[in-house]
Amino acid sequence: MTTETETRVTTQVFRVYIKATPEAIWDAITKPEWNERYGYPGRGDYELRPGGSYRATATPEMQEMGMPEVVVEGEVVEADPPRKLVQTWRFLWDEQISAEGPTRVTWDIAEDDLGLTRLTVTHELEDAPLTAAQVAGDPRIMEGGGGWALILSDLKTLLETGEPFHS
Repeated sequence: MTTETETRVTTQVFRVYIKATPEAIWDAITKPEWNERYGYPGRGDYELRPGGSYRATATPEMQEMGMPEVVVEGEVVEADPPRKLVQTWRFLWDEQISAEGPTRVTWDIAEDDLGLTRLTVTHELEDAPLTAAQVAGDPRIMEGGGGWALILSDLKTLLETGEPFHS
């Protein structure tokens, strides 16, 4: 795939089925005591109302390696617990990626007939090729990172086993 082709991707969709209730998944996404336990180390704080803020902060260890205190910022667009969360998303650890401006993330949570809950993350990435590469886990851009696929896999593992990947 060429760089030109990659930059045309404007929406990425990730889906995972989790043996957990929609409420448990909602809490794991929105409550800092949960969301700091999976994915990339750090803590996400939400003001769960339209216009509310979202901030993901780096751990002290990440900051010692050069990361800023706040690594992602955004705004809550819609919060419909435990079914849907829409927010903006802007990476802050690099000037180039930060300059792309905010993108939009939608978390859809739905039960199915098999006793599982489907979590779909849709990330709208128009005019944000560096952010698109990051969230796709492109190894040329993000050494050792797996993007949304890693985050959602770790979320599933945590909710189903009680332990994240990096316990």
